[in-house]
Amino acid sequence: MDFLQRLGITEKNGGVYTDSLSWQGNAKHSFTVVNPANMAPIASVSPANESDIENIMVQSEQAFTAWSQVPAPKRGEWVRRLANAIREHKADLAKLIALEMGKIEAESLGEVQEVIDIADFAVGLSRQLYGNTMGSERSQHRLYEQWLPLSPVLVITAFNFPVAVWAWNAMIAAVCGNTVVWKPSSKTPLAAIAIQHIVNSVMAEAPVKNVFSLCVTEDQPLLQHLVNAKTFQLVSFTGSTAVGKIIAEQVSKRLGRCLLELGGNNAVIVTESADLNLAVPAIVFGAVGTSGQRCTSIRRLIVHKSQVEKLKEKLCHAYKQVKQGDPLSPSVLMGPLIDQHAVDLYKKTLDDIMKLGGKVLCGGMVVEKKGYFVLPTLVEVANDFPLLLEERFVPIVYITTYDTIKKAIQLHNAVYHGLASSIFSQNLGEVELFLSSQGSDCGIANVNIGPSGAEIGGAFGGEKETGGGREAGSDAWKAYMRRQTVTINWGDKLPLSQGIEFDIH
Repeated sequence: MDFLQRLGITEKNGGVYTDSLSWQGNAKHSFTVVNPANMAPIASVSPANESDIENIMVQSEQAFTAWSQVPAPKRGEWVRRLANAIREHKADLAKLIALEMGKIEAESLGEVQEVIDIADFAVGLSRQLYGNTMGSERSQHRLYEQWLPLSPVLVITAFNFPVAVWAWNAMIAAVCGNTVVWKPSSKTPLAAIAIQHIVNSVMAEAPVKNVFSLCVTEDQPLLQHLVNAKTFQLVSFTGSTAVGKIIAEQVSKRLGRCLLELGGNNAVIVTESADLNLAVPAIVFGAVGTSGQRCTSIRRLIVHKSQVEKLKEKLCHAYKQVKQGDPLSPSVLMGPLIDQHAVDLYKKTLDDIMKLGGKVLCGGMVVEKKGYFVLPTLVEVANDFPLLLEERFVPIVYITTYDTIKKAIQLHNAVYHGLASSIFSQNLGEVELFLSSQGSDCGIANVNIGPSGAEIGGAFGGEKETGGGREAGSDAWKAYMRRQTVTINWGDKLPLSQGIEFDIH
């Protein structure tokens, strides 16, 4: 596979391997990355050891001192160069993501484009890190705020978006003056290693080294050491709610900051007036895309009783047209799950559904072929079905019904998470209610489009057990900086605020 060599993942002694970049690595504990579509090994990785991690942290901290003093527009120039280098490798990176993670090549190309887009956004942002000037109550005083670089930032990413979520954090953090240490999922380390090779080639000419660092490890004590390190004033974590709670507790003990992007359990409300020509393709992509392994994947459909039979028929017909197989094949719309654990979770969920009386409308089977393939599944359940409250990271969608829009919103908000939401309606009153303070309680609310496919211009994140974090666009950059309020007395008197008199002679 030539594209692997072009990305720095090379053959040795007849087998495929990857070098360990800036760390010495622990060859005794190397692990193999397999292709989830056929279980064939792709490469072996020697993870970083304790000494490597200490060196990476020290280097990142030293680099922060220098990088934070580089003018922000100059920092943006290096991010621009990085974006251009990733453009040149877009096709190869997409192939690697599809090979390693299992999402189809079209989605993988979209993910790499997201890296490019957020880098472009960050370049412009480098000239817009604005503070506010306020009117002082004291004469001959100026009162304003400024935003300053924070510290090295630790970014921990999940397998399902092996490069995009790093970029959301790293590109913004870098133009804000921070250095970044990236700990990718050990399920998808190769895309991270390929990106780091590109980063290293670009930043070799930069005035500061080690702005972007990579640390691959499966060792939980080493990961905890990273999370607990005071080096990182900000830890950005994307993953499960259970792990996010542990990380939040550890970081809060040292009064650090957390940026958490956790579970979703996302729902779509399909109203009586919904245009099913819009709803059906959006639902299929939102449920089947990335094989149901997005944090924004659709888990629940809340459908008006007048639409439910027609929608079930259309969705089951569409699901049967979804071709599965090699994610690098242009005709394939759904690749495999990431690993056997995900397949086991799918099977357990189906068992739980049957025990609780749910009705499988279509799908509901593990595909008997090499690879971690399962059929996308639709299940009809009652509104009090216990599994509606749980997010299981597999392509299973529950369909329930409602009769009033207020009831639909109540059902929508009844779960623990609050990431992405969607309503399909042609009724202005229903739409506005959904978008009001009495409507969706999620961080993302969409109308007549599905919950997946967020643009980088808006802040991405959610409420409740989704963690409250915000990444990417809007003013999400403020999470990566420290705010400083400044008062300057340019007069020859010393008046106190609030009119306090304190005379000393």
